[in-house]
Order: sequence, then structure tokens, then C-alpha cells
Amino acid sequence: MPRPLEPVSQGTRVALGISFFILFFAAWAFATLGGFVSRTFLADPITMVQDGWLLLTRFGFLNDIGVTVWRVVGGFVLAAIVAVPLGIMMGAYKSFEAFLEPFVSFARYLPASAFVPLLILWAGIGEMQKLLVIFIGSVFQIILMVAVAVGNTRRDLVEAAYTLGSKDRGVVRRVLIPANAPEIAEILRLVLGWAWTYVIVAELIGSSSGIGHMIIDSQALLATGQMIFGIIVIGVIGLISDFLFKALNRSLFPWRLA
Repeated sequence: MPRPLEPVSQGTRVALGISFFILFFAAWAFATLGGFVSRTFLADPITMVQDGWLLLTRFGFLNDIGVTVWRVVGGFVLAAIVAVPLGIMMGAYKSFEAFLEPFVSFARYLPASAFVPLLILWAGIGEMQKLLVIFIGSVFQIILMVAVAVGNTRRDLVEAAYTLGSKDRGVVRRVLIPANAPEIAEILRLVLGWAWTYVIVAELIGSSSGIGHMIIDSQALLATGQMIFGIIVIGVIGLISDFLFKALNRSLFPWRLA
């Protein structure tokens, strides 16, 4: 048994991560191909791969994937543009935090899915409604998490800046933002993962394209292989985006590796 908090090598980490997926698919194949679970309710891995290949080659699923990715990125970028400056302001200025924090704390507990009927009334069933669902689901989380990160900035850095003659605006621009840029980037990486859950909710109602739309159509046909393939595609894209975000953060903030 390894000791608590004992680090492992990168090769061991990769091997252990891959081994879990192997065990997972082996258990899935054993349950379905062995007849323990009806294929009507859970397709086996072979059927899932076959259905996925048909989706990609005959039913234009690549277009659905592209539409869903665009919705996630669009809604998430809009949320980040609004939320990061507000979070920095809340963390830097306590009066602004006292004014806005109660509402943000209240709003972040509201499920994005609850707004779908209202957003359909306000924005119709077009792309704006999908983007707004992702925006609402992401913006309040980012605001509060960024505010907490900025508010926890080391006080000695701030005092040193004032001692050297910096003004309030200079402290925010040259101390608070650079000191917390790696943490803000990490926050955005985490919330991007949450945005993927919101886009599927947005696509379940009033959508004619996207991965969520395909899953709903497959449900009507009891095509569990297609449904599972869509779910796996979401996970794979999310995993790739997470790795890319981590790589970008490492290149922008190499000192954070320590």
C-alpha cells in the first residue's frame, strides 16, 4: 500500500488511469454479452461501437458534435467575459463584495435547467436559448470562485505594493490580477467541465441538432447503443478539452508547477 499523499510517477499514473477504463469496459462486456443485463436496456460495447460508426458515417453525427462544441465554447466564453472582471472586483473591493455577494450566492444554487422554459419564452428555441442556459449555469460559479481567490491574496504583496507607491488601481492591475491569474485559469478549467452538463440540458428541449438532440431521438427508438456512444463522446471531448486547458495553463504559468 502506498503512503498517504505519496506521489506516483507519470508512467504509473497513466497506467493506472488506463487500467480503470479497461476494467470498466470488461465489466460492461461481461454484464451485457454474458446475458446478465438485457440489451434492450443496455447495449453491449460491440453494438455501441457499431451504432457509433453508423452515426458518424451515415447520419452526420460529426455535425452534431460540432454544433454542441460551438454552444459550449460560446456560452462559456460569454460567461467568462462577464464573470472574471466581476469576480476580481468583488475580491478586491469589500464594499462591492457586500453589495453583490448575497445575490451571487443565491443565484449559483439555481439549477440552469429550471430556466429552460423561461428562456424558450424569452429567446425562442434558437441558438441564443442554448447559449443562455450555459451562461446562467457558469457565470455565477465563476464570479464567486474568482472573488474568493482574489480575496485570499497574500496581504504582504499588497502592502509591499502600497509601500512602493502604487495606487489602488495599480494594486489591482499589477498585484491582484497577476498573483491570481493561475488560480483564475484553473477555475475556468473546472467550470468548463460543468458547462458540458448544461449544454445537454439545453439540447434536450426544442433542439434539432447537437449531441443531446441525438440522445433524445435514440431514446424514442430504444437505441441504447447510440445513446451510450453520445454520452462517451461527451466524456472524450471533455477530457480532451481538460488536457488542453491544463497544457495551456502550464505554458502560461510555469511557476505554478511547483
